[in-house]
Amino acid sequence: MNPPKVIAEIGCNHKGDMAIAREMIETAATYCKADVVKFQKRCNRELLTPEEYNAPHPHPENSYGATYGAHREFLEFNLDQHRQLQAWCREFKIEYSTSVWDLTSAKEITSLEPKLIKIPSACNLNREMLTWLCNNFGGEIHLSLGMTTREETERIVTFFEDQGRARDLILYDCTSGYPVPFEDICLLEIVRLRELYGKRVKAIGFSGHHLGIAVDSAAVALGAEWIERHFTLDRTWKGTDHAASLEPDGVRKLVRDAKAVYRALTYKREDILDIEKVQRDKLKKHQVKW
Repeated sequence: MNPPKVIAEIGCNHKGDMAIAREMIETAATYCKADVVKFQKRCNRELLTPEEYNAPHPHPENSYGATYGAHREFLEFNLDQHRQLQAWCREFKIEYSTSVWDLTSAKEITSLEPKLIKIPSACNLNREMLTWLCNNFGGEIHLSLGMTTREETERIVTFFEDQGRARDLILYDCTSGYPVPFEDICLLEIVRLRELYGKRVKAIGFSGHHLGIAVDSAAVALGAEWIERHFTLDRTWKGTDHAASLEPDGVRKLVRDAKAVYRALTYKREDILDIEKVQRDKLKKHQVKW
């Protein structure tokens, strides 16, 4: 098992503001010590039907526009802005990544040549987009399995094997809810995915939408090599994802704990460790020998 990497998922929690996005990159890198920050890219006219685009936001209190389409456009960064985000990531020495929601977005982000691209749960059956990425993107493809049946998961993995790209595929255990109650996290799915696909794909990860950070350490203990959590500077900000996100101190502690758990996942190198020998000589010297 490789050391776990933590993705601070900014998504659209930047509120459509590049200055906030830059602050979030810097905070994730320098304070939280995360390994990756992740944004998202959508071509809203391609992704949404005209009816969906022109409908009101289902939660008007979180909307940044008069319609759902206007709301999504307000939060969307264009390709040049993503290029700037990537440059800031280089400046602060943290990996840049983006979830792509449609073929146009996949093509745009591929042009930036990131090391990894994420496929959200909602898009993991978009065969056209997955085919294009397999043929044109050389980096890792990370894919969440929320809202996905076991049969669909097998079809996805087989598809990547047929494309010769399964060794670049990272599967994420995920439950799609905001936030997810603990009884619906289903953390043992990590074990199942490792048993079924551990030798067929590059790695297994965990994408959580729950509260707190205890579950993430358990995910590492069960074998997740990637941990992804939503990240915000303020959970009270307007927007649907903030309440299910971690603030900077939460991400910092998650990174600390995930790496500590990984270091602890070993067998004893010898019967009596060096750290124990002094204590053994002091505390067991009067024990009757068997």
